[in-house]
Amino acid sequence: MMVILKSAVVVMCAGVLAGGAALAAGQNTPSDVPPVIDVHVHAMDESFPGGGPMCPNEAKFLASDPKTKEAGFGWDVENCTPKLYPAAKGEYLKDMKAEMERLNVTAVVFGDAASVKKWRDAMPGRVIPGTSFTAGMGAGRVPMDKLREAFTTGGFKVMGEIGLQYEGLSPSDMSVDQYFALAEELDIPVAIHMGTGGSGRANISSPKFRGSMGNPLLLEELLARHPKLRVQVMHAGYPMIDNMLTLLQANSHVYVDVAGLIWSYPLVEVNRYIQRLVEAGFEDRVMFGTDQMEWPKLMGYSISIIQNADYLTPEQKRDILYNNAARFLRLDQQAK
Repeated sequence: MMVILKSAVVVMCAGVLAGGAALAAGQNTPSDVPPVIDVHVHAMDESFPGGGPMCPNEAKFLASDPKTKEAGFGWDVENCTPKLYPAAKGEYLKDMKAEMERLNVTAVVFGDAASVKKWRDAMPGRVIPGTSFTAGMGAGRVPMDKLREAFTTGGFKVMGEIGLQYEGLSPSDMSVDQYFALAEELDIPVAIHMGTGGSGRANISSPKFRGSMGNPLLLEELLARHPKLRVQVMHAGYPMIDNMLTLLQANSHVYVDVAGLIWSYPLVEVNRYIQRLVEAGFEDRVMFGTDQMEWPKLMGYSISIIQNADYLTPEQKRDILYNNAARFLRLDQQAK
């Protein structure tokens, strides 16, 4: 998720788990902690410089006045418990390793090859490598030959995060079709940013961002051209639930993740959205994710939202936290 955070604007390797065989084991993890797959993590090695604490699930988004100096975020500033804090300088990867071991998490980690390698080296057996789609701020997209190499010889398993919405482009735009054709050819799932823009400050910090380009139904022409493509709709197309359900009904190769959405909107709204997805019959296509950035305790907090959801059965919670992602990623293990 390339969101406008309170502290900054985020624009978002060989070796991988062999068939998922190491997923549930995990080093230094209590044997009674069930495994979790987080399908949406970014390969940062530091919290943002100058970043501060954050209250998850804040209750309000604020209007602003263009005559004044406007913040690059729209959240209300609240006091809360728990408040999430960035890691100390040089401690982020160490903190994330401890959290992922404590929570028994394996993560799809998106980034450039060097950044993903740092995560893989720090957390052996817990990282499923995902590519970046852009070559850095203002540097354009990753070349096709580099992506082909990443998937064929570099051990990468997912193409993402594809943030075309921040460019004002539909995912079905023909200018990017070659990337999806490559993914279909190599049988690589793609993770596409759809829906939420974080704080909604498109007119301040992300001038090309278009809410309309997050409409899940914009995926239809892409899916028609590439019918075998496996798609992960990041942020579950929030807040366009009716269109998201329409897309899921028509296309059985599409899954959603609840990353970003799960902590950056009011809790009642988060639960309402997930409940709609499940009660509409798509419980087997909802995957857990955090959009992990900056705050090490964000992962545990986000898991607790699923664990505490009274509208989900224990089986549905396990499906969302692990089984659905294991199926989507074609890993061997299923958690009971």
